[in-house]
Amino acid sequence: MNTLEVISKRRSIRQYKPGEISQQKIEILLKAAMSAPTARNCQEWEFVVVRDKNMFKKMMEIHPYARMLEHADCAIIVCGNTQREHAPGYWLADCGAATQNILLAATELGIGSVWLGVYPNQERMDGLSRLLKLPEYVKPLNIISLGLPAEHPAEVDRFDPAKVHYELW
Repeated sequence: MNTLEVISKRRSIRQYKPGEISQQKIEILLKAAMSAPTARNCQEWEFVVVRDKNMFKKMMEIHPYARMLEHADCAIIVCGNTQREHAPGYWLADCGAATQNILLAATELGIGSVWLGVYPNQERMDGLSRLLKLPEYVKPLNIISLGLPAEHPAEVDRFDPAKVHYELW
């Protein structure tokens, strides 16, 4: 697939069939994440890769919309290291770009993925931070659930010219 095809085909996949994602593919996803742009090249991202089903159960207790983890093979928690950011708040956009790269690379590799928002929900952030034993300066942005897709939603054209403004509003 070319880049525009991958962008069009990327869908949130919440249903998975049994099967394992190879460590090689997980590393490809992480390399894609770390190829994202960051403000002043701070690269303040950190990633926690989880495959343990007991951890998934605990994550589902923390995040009310993470039920798909029950059948996922892997989860990547994207975090921002606030000690590395150039200015407060930059980690959000930078880690968001890394997340998008993971989602697009997963689509290219035939892996189902969905972005589960954690930030700015303080209860989810605190629970996940405790569970993963994150240092205080590392903030969880999201959980990316990964598995072999058991669903293949159709592409959706979301282009809306009414939301485009040229030069001025």
